[in-house]
Amino acid sequence: MTESRDVKWGPLGLITYARTYARTKKNGEKENFSETVERELKGINKQLKLDFTEREEDYYRYMRHEMKGSVAGRFMWQLGTKTVDQLGLPSLQNCAFVVIDEPIRPFTWTMDMLMLGSGVGYSIKREHVYKLPKLHRKKVKVERWDDKQADFIVPDTRGGWVKLLGKVLKSYFYSGEGFTYSCQHIRGRGEKIEGFGGVASGPAILVEGMELIAEVLDKRRGQQLKPIDCLDIMNIIGMIVVAGNVRRSAQIAIGDYDDLEYLKAKRWDLGNIPNWRAMSNNSVDVPDAKLLPEEFWDTYYQGEPYGLINLELSRKVGRLGEAEYPDPDVQGYNPCAEQSLNNFETCCLAEIFLPNIKSYKELKDVATMLYRVNKHSLALKCHHKETQDIVNKNMRMGIGITGVMMSTDEQLSWLDGCYNHLRQYDKVYSKQMGWPESIKITTVKPSGTLSLLAGVTSGVHPATAGQYFIRRIRISSGSPLLEVIRSHGYNTEYQKNFDGTDDHSTIVAEFPCSYPEGTISADEVPVLKQLEAVKFMQEKWSDNSVSVTGYYKKEELPKLRTYLEKYFKNNFKTLSFLLHTGHGFVQAPYEPISKERYEYLTAISRPITSIEINEEEVEEMGECNTGACPVK
Repeated sequence: MTESRDVKWGPLGLITYARTYARTKKNGEKENFSETVERELKGINKQLKLDFTEREEDYYRYMRHEMKGSVAGRFMWQLGTKTVDQLGLPSLQNCAFVVIDEPIRPFTWTMDMLMLGSGVGYSIKREHVYKLPKLHRKKVKVERWDDKQADFIVPDTRGGWVKLLGKVLKSYFYSGEGFTYSCQHIRGRGEKIEGFGGVASGPAILVEGMELIAEVLDKRRGQQLKPIDCLDIMNIIGMIVVAGNVRRSAQIAIGDYDDLEYLKAKRWDLGNIPNWRAMSNNSVDVPDAKLLPEEFWDTYYQGEPYGLINLELSRKVGRLGEAEYPDPDVQGYNPCAEQSLNNFETCCLAEIFLPNIKSYKELKDVATMLYRVNKHSLALKCHHKETQDIVNKNMRMGIGITGVMMSTDEQLSWLDGCYNHLRQYDKVYSKQMGWPESIKITTVKPSGTLSLLAGVTSGVHPATAGQYFIRRIRISSGSPLLEVIRSHGYNTEYQKNFDGTDDHSTIVAEFPCSYPEGTISADEVPVLKQLEAVKFMQEKWSDNSVSVTGYYKKEELPKLRTYLEKYFKNNFKTLSFLLHTGHGFVQAPYEPISKERYEYLTAISRPITSIEINEEEVEEMGECNTGACPVK
């Protein structure tokens, strides 16, 4: 993976890139970053039909190698491959959303999009769920029967798994008749999967998932499903997808703020909560925080805090105080809650590493280039007609800013002007291409993985563990990367299980890292100050939303509640929170260290400048600030 030109990696940039984005070439070698960029350019010109000039191609290379900006991770992984030719739009889309107001399609669409690697948000508000028909009164029996005489032979494809789910739902909602199905064609556990990569899980998780969904449906025979039932079905689908090859399944459920049963869905302290409910981040749609019941705030003291979604404000404005670009049909958000979306809508993302931008002109140039790539991707075809129609109509994208907390005041002052530039450019470029203007253009996303490439703080978040810290990654104990890490002087140890024993299948590697002096640390930022930073980015940059996880201490809750009751209604589209407890456990993803400790660890180790690893062999710990987003 020796580079043909220098890349301005962050401390873990090369390892993150090699694990996540470097494809294996036909000769069996891993591509280096320069080759990834050339593959991207091939896809940009041939698949997205941008036809960059030689000068534009050179600028794109400069932008990527100097870590000024980046296409979304999905673009990095897919552009220039046959997957884009075969799948079109879904191969490059990060985010998706659906309303559960009909009995089959929202569930099968969600399973399909999750298996394609998109994160999916969904509404389980009562006004939607109560549109579903009652379940059939008859007891339905769906059985696995691995014989060619089975009623349905499940094809060894994504579509085959989705079709089985559809047949189960149809039996319970409409026919009342059971059926048998065979998994004899599904490849065995551990066999390689082409395209999106990974290995097969075998059919066991599919069978288990169908049985669990059947149990949920059977409990409501002859009745209507409740929002909590729809949540369980969606979470079980996520469980199937995670075990069935896609490493993570990002979901956000959006329910009613006064649905008390829903508010207790993740009260782990109450016991008897099914483990699949960990598959989603849960939020409520509320126009005014004054309306929130005590049961909502209970989640901030016990269990898992629910996020807040302000659909009323999301429909009225783009940036705060700016009604020129409303979004009247918004129904929900993607799992990290930075992208407002309509029913069956998807969207794409990009990233600007603001601390690395040297001038206002450079910011405009980088933003414009990323805009053009995203815009062209939104014109691709999709196998879901309703999705293609809404995406082609809205042309929604999210050009993100990351590294906010380590950017200078001057760099932050450029954002407003750059946004206005993009809006004017969109009017001209859309007319030139014969496309609709984009309903939304900018965002602030969590940016966990991409920020690691450039070594900047994530999105609008402060430095998780201060200026000097240890960053830990988890690696298969059989990975050839371990020898590289150890030979460069980095500490490795077996992963510790919850009971204190060693997990000999997994190694934890430790890397000393630092941010530039003056970088703001999470310990230095009270939760209300974090929210002021969100408000600033919503005013100056993002016309979608700002993804944030505000870290609070229990003693801050009264002030936080008072603040939200006063300011949430007119200033925030989406918010999520986590209780700040310090890392509090061994082998934490981030551990603060002193400057002296950092200098000692860097003195006894050497930077890794060239590595050869397999994409499946490294898994980052805590790579997404919200713990939600699985997409590359």
